Amino acid sequence: MQPTFAEWNLWTGWAATLAGVISGAVIGLFFQREEWLGGYSSYRRRLLRLGHISFFGLGFTNILFGLTGRVLVTVPGIAAVLMIASAITMPICCFLAAWRTRFRILFPLPVISATAGIVMLLMNWRAQ
Repeated sequence: MQPTFAEWNLWTGWAATLAGVISGAVIGLFFQREEWLGGYSSYRRRLLRLGHISFFGLGFTNILFGLTGRVLVTVPGIAAVLMIASAITMPICCFLAAWRTRFRILFPLPVISATAGIVMLLMNWRAQ
């Protein structure tokens, strides 16, 4: 049987949560080094933390999206895909921008994806 969009969002959410735990463990190996990546408040270190936290934030958002999709009559497939895209692209954008600042230009991609996905879900919910 084909997985539904809601199931894909649930799977993505839990996979992102696992990635958040793993990335946090890796980053945590170096937390005791005061000047690691330029110090706690450095741009690079802040973006690594943001990437790590975005796994959890957008992972949980995908879980909520998937659970909501189970109670609605229909959920636009494009909205589900946009939510999955946001969970994948936000941490990538954060880690790339931590590595090279020129990658900051990519941040609108996950932001627009998440915003559009949530707006589509809400509009569809309201229409039902």
